[in-house]
Amino acid sequence: MEDFAALAFDNAPVGLIFSENRQIRRCNPRFAEMFGYAPEELANASLSLLYPSSEEFQRIGRIGLEIMRGVGRYRDERIMRRKSGENFWCRVRGQSLDADAPFEKAVWSFADISEDRPLAEMSLRERQVAKLLAEGNTTKEIARLLELSPRTVEVHRARLMKKFSARNSLELIAHIAGIPL
Repeated sequence: MEDFAALAFDNAPVGLIFSENRQIRRCNPRFAEMFGYAPEELANASLSLLYPSSEEFQRIGRIGLEIMRGVGRYRDERIMRRKSGENFWCRVRGQSLDADAPFEKAVWSFADISEDRPLAEMSLRERQVAKLLAEGNTTKEIARLLELSPRTVEVHRARLMKKFSARNSLELIAHIAGIPL
């Protein structure tokens, strides 16, 4: 009799991994292909390998741990890095096996959404502002959340509008969210 769990894991249309303490223990071929590695290259590798920077790995880890603690689930869309060094947008979903120890053992799915989401060169702060804008936060709310002045948030918004050639905030959010115009 076939092992249907292994069959589903290995042939899923999205990248899947089983991780322990933010280290990849097993990944499916789609995940390895998405990031440009062979599956054996990723076995026991730190997930930090797939982030644009170690700071981003640490930052998202802090956020994820806070959100997952007690509920065991996490989701976001973020920029990840392929083996080639190319950055791309990725939709990430995670489920911990123990909500009280979220990173101890978890299953994660990764979907490359770069075709639907434009990738512009953005600083970490611009990505943070863009994410909070896309979530519907006001300038004042973003300033409070990022511990910045509202004027600084407006400067980042203006830079983003220029980078995305957006005429107004709604158009900027459409670009950030990958909504066709």
